[in-house]
Amino acid sequence: MDWSDIRRVPVATATTAPSGRTNAHVVGQSACLLVDPADRTGDLDAALADRDVCHVALTHHHPDHTGAVADYAREWDLTVWARAGRESAFEAATGIAPDRTFGPGGTLPVVGGVEVLDTPGHAPEHVAFRTGDVLLSGDLALASGSVVVGAPEGDMRAYLSSLRRVAARNPARLYPGHGPVVDDPRATCRRLLAHRRDREHRVLAAVQAGRESPGEIVEFAYDRDVSGLVALARATVVAHLEKLAVEGRVRWDGTRASPGARRRG
Repeated sequence: MDWSDIRRVPVATATTAPSGRTNAHVVGQSACLLVDPADRTGDLDAALADRDVCHVALTHHHPDHTGAVADYAREWDLTVWARAGRESAFEAATGIAPDRTFGPGGTLPVVGGVEVLDTPGHAPEHVAFRTGDVLLSGDLALASGSVVVGAPEGDMRAYLSSLRRVAARNPARLYPGHGPVVDDPRATCRRLLAHRRDREHRVLAAVQAGRESPGEIVEFAYDRDVSGLVALARATVVAHLEKLAVEGRVRWDGTRASPGARRRG
């Protein structure tokens, strides 16, 4: 499938992403796929009117990606797809039950084929959709800035693994859920991996310096003002603590952290 067969339509949403918009994508020209319709807009209506849209699917179930699934599915008589095993969560998030399900490694019946890739971390059900040599990557990566990976839904170990897998695939482009197209996916994944390593080192240093609560660790581990994003910063710190606890580098009881029994370089 040619890149011209992917239409990106930014939609204004109540999102924490810096752009204030979520990208809906329309993939293909015939029997095409609508991905992440966050809201009903004239621009998105026009994009669908130009194509034979038949299917709708989500990269994940966060509210800034799901708002217009039911509306478009009913008006355009679309086949609604959800991740297998997540049907109830999908219906709760969208207000409509899925017609069919997919799993990692599966293919959606769009002309040219759309492969489903497992990319958890930002959300447990998170997937990316591959068509040709590009990925519709949801909230895996951004062209600039970082992605929120916050407890209890976010899994830092899974997120880092997803970044590494995508970097190893080295797609030509990423079409992310927020912001512009990413033309250097491998470099972007490596930048995000380095960002997470740096944050992890700061969190670990905070615990080793005697900070115990997520709030205390936020004050130590962030070198910028996060007063407007305190809840997200704390959720991110907890996700890092959960990863470090699994690795034995800290002790974490869900409320307080302390240095672990062993350290890794």
